[in-house]
Amino acid sequence: MTKVRVAGFGVSLDGFAAGTAQSLDHPLGVRGEEIFQWFFPTRTFRQMLGKEGGDTGLDDRFAQRAMEGFGAFILGRNMFGPVRGEWPDDQWKGWWGDNPPYHAPTFILTHHARPSIEMLGGTTFHFVTGGIEDALEKARKAAGGKDVKIGGGVKTVKQYVQAGYVDEIHLAFAPVALGQGESLFGGLDLRTLGYQTVEHVPTDRATHIVLAK
Repeated sequence: MTKVRVAGFGVSLDGFAAGTAQSLDHPLGVRGEEIFQWFFPTRTFRQMLGKEGGDTGLDDRFAQRAMEGFGAFILGRNMFGPVRGEWPDDQWKGWWGDNPPYHAPTFILTHHARPSIEMLGGTTFHFVTGGIEDALEKARKAAGGKDVKIGGGVKTVKQYVQAGYVDEIHLAFAPVALGQGESLFGGLDLRTLGYQTVEHVPTDRATHIVLAK
């Protein structure tokens, strides 16, 4: 049965899941990369970049789980790129180059229509203007029985969690305080929404918490 999951979502100790002022120079916002220091050294991440080597411990196992078993992905507009408003042209095709790491249908939430983009490696970006329910319906159909990943950003994850669509959430708490950024937990009552901790695994670089309902 298809599940809807959030996986590999980095969070600071003070609850921020992205930094401020996202830009071409700072895709995760200012200081946002600090909450993914558990992920960047892993073999899984290096393979995504076409590189060899990398750590193979517990962090890598969670990194693998964050990318495997998904038949479709949903991303917010900001996760796709820093372009705002109407699409000025067809030049921007995401942060990841010609071969994005998704290798599956990937649905981008936006208010501005755009034709789908077929990329190398099996990723096709579809731009959905009908809201989160429309994107989820399309993703479920495209997933072919595999899970659907809500890949971010923060606003998108919160919308799906608040609406009750997310079955499982994997958060990787980094041992840093950002001080400011995009708050993940503001306005969310995870207990009332029915989530309970089902895994709790500390490593040298993060504390992995898996919540499910």
